[in-house]
Amino acid sequence: MKDFIKIETISEFHQVLGLAKPKHPLISVLRLGYARKKLEVDNLKYLLGLYKISLKDNCPYSIVNYGRNSYDFQEGTMIFTAPNQVMEYKKAETAETDKGWILAFHPDLIRKATLGQRIEDYSFFSYDSNEALHLSEEERKTVTDTIEKIEKEISNNIDAHSQTLIISNMELLLNYCIRFYDRQFYTRTNLNQDIASQFEQLLKDYYKQEKQLELGIPTVQYCGDALNMSPKYLSDLLRKETGRSTQDHIHLYIIEKAKNRLLNSNESASEIAYALGFEYPQYFSKIFKKKTAMSPSEFRRNLN
Repeated sequence: MKDFIKIETISEFHQVLGLAKPKHPLISVLRLGYARKKLEVDNLKYLLGLYKISLKDNCPYSIVNYGRNSYDFQEGTMIFTAPNQVMEYKKAETAETDKGWILAFHPDLIRKATLGQRIEDYSFFSYDSNEALHLSEEERKTVTDTIEKIEKEISNNIDAHSQTLIISNMELLLNYCIRFYDRQFYTRTNLNQDIASQFEQLLKDYYKQEKQLELGIPTVQYCGDALNMSPKYLSDLLRKETGRSTQDHIHLYIIEKAKNRLLNSNESASEIAYALGFEYPQYFSKIFKKKTAMSPSEFRRNLN
């Protein structure tokens, strides 16, 4: 039976790790070797109410989920988690040799800042662990230099400028990570093309097997699960590869099927909507008009 712990503050996070009290109530930088040597609890599951960014050497996720490709860097692996995600920790025999760091911060730290309004734009906080960011040596140095600036601000006496400087460096770190993820999407072009092809085949099979009659139109969550990746990662990958999100691809595929039925049958727009998996014909008409600038009836009338 696994223990389950809810961690809502930086102080509680330090306490679970067996560390001294944090120097700042809302943010902390932990060095992995030190933190993990102090952790006595094995097989721990916890609900973390904090944002967490971690960098670790030679993370095994890419081996398990991607295979070691020639473009996979091994200088460090970054994983991002948003608050209220269930996580699991298992004590490793190599804890003393772990290298890297963890940046943890409470949502209150950024709530009144611009970053608080933009944090959801950093979609990698919703990626699965196997969709981690793999860094080159130069990239690792860049993010670690930024972390050291944050760590220095946390360690200094807090003054009127501390909050601004900490958040500015956090935003800089996240923007660098956007750049490095873009590089990762680009260098994995062949893999991404394979996934894009698998996604298109997934949509074809979905309708060939008439799953829409039972499940409705395919959802982004369904497609991500079927391709063993998080919905956010799939959408970002497709957007980099094709310029369109998962939702856009789904809608465009359905609209093409709808066009064929409108021009080659006497079915009403409502009948076509239900046949394609829409629960409400009005929603089908809304999407159709958004994508074609015509209602289904106008499309049939103008092209027949």
